[in-house]
Amino acid sequence: MTEKIYLVSLGCDKNLVDSEIMLGFLKREGYEITDELYEADYAVVNSCCFIGDAKEESINTIIEIGELKKEGKLKGLIVTGCLAQRYQSLITEELPEADAVIGTTAYDNIVAAIDEIKTKQKKDNKSLYIEDLDRLAGGEEVRLVPAGEISSYIKIAEGCNKRCTYCIIPYIRGNFRSIPMETIIKEAESLAAQGTKELLLVAQETTLYGTDIYGKKALPDLVHELSKISGIEWIRLLYCYPEEITDEIIYAIKNEKKVCHYIDLPIQHSSDSILKRMARRTNQAELRERIAKLREEIPDITLRTTLITGFPGETEDDFKELYNFVDEMEFDRLGVFTYSAEEGTPAAEMENQIDEEVKVARRNEIMELQQEISAEKAEGRIGKVYEVLVEGTVPSDSVNGEAFASIREVNEDGKKVYIGRTYMDAPDVDGQVFFESDYEIMSGELAEVEIIASDEYDLFGVLV
Repeated sequence: MTEKIYLVSLGCDKNLVDSEIMLGFLKREGYEITDELYEADYAVVNSCCFIGDAKEESINTIIEIGELKKEGKLKGLIVTGCLAQRYQSLITEELPEADAVIGTTAYDNIVAAIDEIKTKQKKDNKSLYIEDLDRLAGGEEVRLVPAGEISSYIKIAEGCNKRCTYCIIPYIRGNFRSIPMETIIKEAESLAAQGTKELLLVAQETTLYGTDIYGKKALPDLVHELSKISGIEWIRLLYCYPEEITDEIIYAIKNEKKVCHYIDLPIQHSSDSILKRMARRTNQAELRERIAKLREEIPDITLRTTLITGFPGETEDDFKELYNFVDEMEFDRLGVFTYSAEEGTPAAEMENQIDEEVKVARRNEIMELQQEISAEKAEGRIGKVYEVLVEGTVPSDSVNGEAFASIREVNEDGKKVYIGRTYMDAPDVDGQVFFESDYEIMSGELAEVEIIASDEYDLFGVLV
């Protein structure tokens, strides 16, 4: 009888890519993949520990799944990913639920780990798979994405050299190293063959792609090659550090037809004093210059960013400067995290740590401002027609009542309600478009939708 594997992927999209590669290895070796934990013979937790909440979620998930193993309902539990890399000793000593621990650069050992659990005689002897942090694990060619998935993240580099004072990534993911272009293209072709329509390029910093292996910023070359792949409709760029966004990258977004006029540029703050304490390699003047250049060259570009409130030493003046910057820049999409002091990082040892209540209050204040900005921008899209990547259908009673009523005034009841995204929206983090149609539209198709209503983040329309 074929043994079944259950895998839960926690944390970021880069972790998700690793999870799908592990699933590909397992399926190739004859294992069956299941979404039902209670049907599984073995469970894999691909963990995260980027901030405190993520660490807690990972540990709780391991303990909860471990209870099934104690009850004899699981043959084995494997912990992989960032928590496994950073706290390998703690897991092997303090979490008896785990049978094997696999680090961030060793996930291609997943099959070997399960095979070892099967043959192991001493049940308390854990398997430990930890490789050099600067190793590039392989396996992109076997990557398995869920059936019906139309948007796929594709990791173009691993690790980071920036050493921001708040960040643990270099300690658990290693130095920056680009994945060879031919490997990425083969992976993208495989994803397209599995039904992927949108590629989302990710790394700790996508803008530096190629500098270590090609001696130049090769992101424009990469998107040019990816644009040639049949079946791929959209290419989206995430995690582009503003100080590394060259004119060549801007022109690639502008001129490559499949590249969405969208860029994610995590700035974290706008106060020069805080940026310096963060060891960010930019300042407010440079941020303003790059944002202005992007909007000048690509007037319809959507800009997403992320911020941190409550970084050690952030004064009220620093926060006001950040608030005013957000108010002036009017980012299309914006997320805010409260600062999390991570052990082993320089920022955790800094003086003038900020009270949690202040961090949260400052985050909420910026998010309230951004909600107003987003609502105003969304309202400005009413009456316009957008190309929407269709993702499926939803029950009509699950859609915002007041805004959806505008559709019902135009359309008859009984039509299917479809959900999708414009080029302005990345999956999972941005808004969506809801519209009705009286004929069948398949997921992955592009539909022309006229916007007739909006709320703070989502759009509502009718099929053209």
